Amino acid sequence: MDLRTALTTHRMLAIVRGSDPEAALRTVLTLVDEGIALVEVSLTGADALTVIERARKTLGAGPPLGAGTVLTADDARAAHRAGADFAVTPALGEGVRTATELGMPVLAGVLTPTEIVTAGALGATALKIFPAAQFGGPGYVKALRGPFPHELLVPVGGVDAPAARAYLAAGATAVGVGSPLVGDAADGGDVTALRERARAFRAAVRESTP
Repeated sequence: MDLRTALTTHRMLAIVRGSDPEAALRTVLTLVDEGIALVEVSLTGADALTVIERARKTLGAGPPLGAGTVLTADDARAAHRAGADFAVTPALGEGVRTATELGMPVLAGVLTPTEIVTAGALGATALKIFPAAQFGGPGYVKALRGPFPHELLVPVGGVDAPAARAYLAAGATAVGVGSPLVGDAADGGDVTALRERARAFRAAVRESTP
């Protein structure tokens, strides 16, 4: 898949991490139904690989589906077997290298300029700035744009709808959104409320897109 184009086009990645596999699957499918075209299922969620497998079968060859919290080479291989189209990591490690070798584009977790350069050398497609809120927020992303004008920067961590607008205005390529969007839906919570939040986030992204 072309992760670069997907991020620059859709400008938002939904992050699903749940304690209830059935609810997590329902959450993924609901988000896609609401027009959120990029979804990541974190491997730290309950039975996450099965959630990815089932979502992939249900969605067919449609919207891209990622595996998140890919730390090790084994994580990358398992995500690939489950049908994930791309990998997301919280840091730089063997998961980045192995996923790249398997042909999976990688949104690699970085924080500092040195890590950004290292991620490029490892073959990362895009850069997950994490934890963004705790490390300067939109102002930090704006500062990174100076030395790295062509990198795909995707802040993650505590991104609510107002923060999404601020990050995109500061030069982020896209934003990664987890609990402010998903809430308790992946644990068995209210799907109607999930739909409402999804629409609010989509509106925020549209308002921030030239």
